[in-house]
Amino acid sequence: MLPKTLALIDDDAEFSEFLALHLRGLGVAVEVFGDSNDLLAHSDAYGYGFYVVDLMLPGIDGVDLIKVLRKRTEAGVLVVSGRLAGDVFSEALGAGADMYLAKPVQFEQVVLAIRAVQRRAAAVGPAAAPWKLDRRARQLQAPDGALVDLSESDLALLECFLHAEGEPVTREALLLRLGRETAGDASDGLNAVIYRLRRRIERATPVAAPLQSKSRVGYVFRGPLKSV
Repeated sequence: MLPKTLALIDDDAEFSEFLALHLRGLGVAVEVFGDSNDLLAHSDAYGYGFYVVDLMLPGIDGVDLIKVLRKRTEAGVLVVSGRLAGDVFSEALGAGADMYLAKPVQFEQVVLAIRAVQRRAAAVGPAAAPWKLDRRARQLQAPDGALVDLSESDLALLECFLHAEGEPVTREALLLRLGRETAGDASDGLNAVIYRLRRRIERATPVAAPLQSKSRVGYVFRGPLKSV
């Protein structure tokens, strides 16, 4: 039980190269990032099926990176790091990591840890409670019951995702729904609307924001969404 896609964030080029080769040999599509900011700038930063994270990184610190990931995705996070400190283990898991391995480590140990995290996630399964869109109240209810107040633009976007039933929605379709042009720099305006909606969700609930970019396509609402 291995993820289909995996982001490896580690500035040790030799370790990353050979671990990536090992995982690719097992059928995992691996993308390597030597800097945490490179991952966050990627068009599909939160769309990977799994994350292997070092703690000592250029860009933002590994612990802070895990906190960012946990706000946007429920994917497995494995820390593989040589950072030595008494509180490193509790700090990493407190930020949202699923498991911690200390370097030096054998690649097979990394594979076993990834399998264990994936198996645990499969056993728990997706959250049973859906996200609920209340058009009349202009609110989005999170699975934990938290309420997110929506602007007119937020409501328009969420209606697109509601009709898409879990499938990606193109940028063009979202821009048309917002009544905006689909050419030029219009995508920057769409990205801003998505960003503000994500921030509203993140301020209201610890549940990972389900809005994720889909590389070269648009955006997808990852999670059950229904109208009430």
